[in-house]
Amino acid sequence: VLGIIQLTSPTSEKVRSVAKKPVATLPQRVEVVALGRLEPQGQVVRVGGPTGERIQRLTVKEGDRVEQRAVLGYLESYPERLAERDRAASQLVEAQQHLQAATDYGNAQIQEAKTRVRQVDRPRTFEINAQKAAIRKLEAELNLANIDLQRNRSLYQQGAIAKQILDRQVSQVRQLQEAVNSATAMLIKLETERTMNMQNAQAQLRSQQANLPLAQIQVAIASARQNLTLATARLDRAMIRAARSGRILRIITHEGEAIGTSGILDLGDTRQMYVVAEVNETDLRSVKVGQPATIVSRNGAFSQPLSGKVAEIGWQVFKNNVLDDDPAANADARVVEVKIRLDDSEPVESMTNLQVDVRVKV
Repeated sequence: VLGIIQLTSPTSEKVRSVAKKPVATLPQRVEVVALGRLEPQGQVVRVGGPTGERIQRLTVKEGDRVEQRAVLGYLESYPERLAERDRAASQLVEAQQHLQAATDYGNAQIQEAKTRVRQVDRPRTFEINAQKAAIRKLEAELNLANIDLQRNRSLYQQGAIAKQILDRQVSQVRQLQEAVNSATAMLIKLETERTMNMQNAQAQLRSQQANLPLAQIQVAIASARQNLTLATARLDRAMIRAARSGRILRIITHEGEAIGTSGILDLGDTRQMYVVAEVNETDLRSVKVGQPATIVSRNGAFSQPLSGKVAEIGWQVFKNNVLDDDPAANADARVVEVKIRLDDSEPVESMTNLQVDVRVKV
């Protein structure tokens, strides 16, 4: 028994000592390492054109900075489209001149019709007013003659005047009555003529006013304006314009060459460069927007490390595009693109698609 106790006692002490020894903790991860590539803000834009068209002239060269909608070149069809635009513009000018001439002529006809209305209205009005005044005068004389006739009849019955004087007064009354009747008939004639002439003049005025819009409609100014718009659009398609502001990175199709499926040139805004880091899907949980990052070039393309911050985390998992030089590296990794905005883009402004190493501090 004593021997057994002596043999087992040291072992128990060793077990207890091992149990009391603390377990070592795993080191905390401080950064995520990934491969990446440089690209300008907004990525590289491939400027294209109609397939099969030839480039007549390019106005830019590689490295030039251009603004949005700036003309980069002209297609072979540009002179023809320019002539079509100029012809459409001249047709629009002619249509506008025709419209102006038709409008001026119509307004002149309307003014002439209005003048005719006034010529009919005012003189006839004066004649009618004068005739009415003459009638009123004759009626006043007739009334006075009737009074004298009544007085003479009374005197004749009393024997104060001769029959001849009474007959002369009766004749005068009849003459005045005929004059009033004649003047009234003339007044009716003048009013009737004035009414008929006014109706004719006003009808001519309405006709001229109606003819003016008809003459304006017959001028094909709307069609000419649409033709000019279409010709201008075709002319614009014969020019190569910058889709956005940036720098010409590469010219693919040169003057005299036909445009193929590869486009004409590459354009990118290199004033602000980004690093597209391909972060392994297993490390994505540790990466957050705003984390600082360090970028270095393994081949010495730039001497000093660059700094930046995580600006955007992709929403899709892809197969990696940036391959490591190590032959033992995983060539079929599943990655997520993480964009890092550089603090200083000037050192790498001309290094689009350069492969870099990225370290994101997490």
